[in-house]
Amino acid sequence: MNIHDPKINTERDDATTPRKPTRNEAEAAVRTLLRWAGDNPEREGLLDTPGRVVRAYEEWFRGYDEDPEAMLQRTFEEVEGYDEMVVLRDIRYESYCEHHMAPIIGRAHVAYIPTDRVVGISKLARVVDAFAKRLQVQEKMNAQIANTLNDVLKPKGVAVVLEGEHHCMSTRGVHKPGVSMVTSTMLGAFREPETRREFLSIIGNPTNRGV
Repeated sequence: MNIHDPKINTERDDATTPRKPTRNEAEAAVRTLLRWAGDNPEREGLLDTPGRVVRAYEEWFRGYDEDPEAMLQRTFEEVEGYDEMVVLRDIRYESYCEHHMAPIIGRAHVAYIPTDRVVGISKLARVVDAFAKRLQVQEKMNAQIANTLNDVLKPKGVAVVLEGEHHCMSTRGVHKPGVSMVTSTMLGAFREPETRREFLSIIGNPTNRGV
């Protein structure tokens, strides 16, 4: 597994983000791709495809319009002094490779050790989705999730492990289905060997599962 540098830049550069095309322009682009693929966008079965694709893109890439930090603002103090790790494992995510726009389907395992506050567990899954629903590189997404939790919650430590099957290599190129890529980011207390081992034991150490 890869341990990423917490200083990795995870911010979008809005200054270089081009103007967002209109819906009509997006649908016209889909028609162009249909013609390039060798089909006729005017035939009955494809007449509504451009609109469907654009609506699907709105769902698949909704993460660009979501603020992961805002999702973590509401926390709770009534934890009776709980100071052990909080782990949410096997969070299914669906993302898309920024190189081929092919799906990345996998699971995320997220943990943090609170200081004096905890966040609702659904928010951990929402943060994963907010970053997954963008064009991604798994290593970058791994760091984005961990750094956001670390920056907002100010915990004693954060751990994030991602497992993902990349369809850019399972359905094209080398055609190797069933292969999972595993990445990890360990921050704070999770860089200590004992804490790291406990976390990996709880999630069922991916490196020992042969995934």
